[in-house]
Amino acid sequence: MLAAAHDGAPLPGLSFQSGTIESFVTQTSSPAPWDLILSNAALHWVDDHPTLIPRLATALAPSGQLAFQIPAQHDALTHTIADELARLEPFASALNGWRRSQPVLTPDDYARLLYRCGFDDPKVHLIVYPHILASRGDVVEWVKGSLLTEYKRHLPDEVYDRFVGEYRERLLSQLEDARPFFYPFKRILCWGQRSA
Repeated sequence: MLAAAHDGAPLPGLSFQSGTIESFVTQTSSPAPWDLILSNAALHWVDDHPTLIPRLATALAPSGQLAFQIPAQHDALTHTIADELARLEPFASALNGWRRSQPVLTPDDYARLLYRCGFDDPKVHLIVYPHILASRGDVVEWVKGSLLTEYKRHLPDEVYDRFVGEYRERLLSQLEDARPFFYPFKRILCWGQRSA
């Protein structure tokens, strides 16, 4: 995406830079305060939101805006079953002590946090997006592109394949066998603007 952005016509005052969220929030100085910090489905990969959000807020200029959206599926069967399975053998040993972190807060906590960061009128919404899938089996394919990528990074290929097989069996036994399958996907949308 950055390469494509650089190939376009230059826009005054707009530049693109590659980096991690962690490195952005730990920089001791930035070239200038930011007018807008926007994140779409990225902050849930970063731990310690009570520290992260204030750091992002302090990087904003007066009247600057912070807007982010994060998946909030940590209490869904898709996620709890993976967490439970990771505690069983042979997966626990293969993961060598690694546990998937869960940094996502409640909508109430984000609203409080944004207010404490100086956003006088924060907006926080929990939205349930419907994903209509052909069958319940497609839920596994969906999470292989999101949640299960973390397990794939930490498990040897043959153990990961077994993990996905057992995950599929456990998950599908608890999902309604409906076609099409309604997969509710929760996201938290947050926005705040600093005072001028």
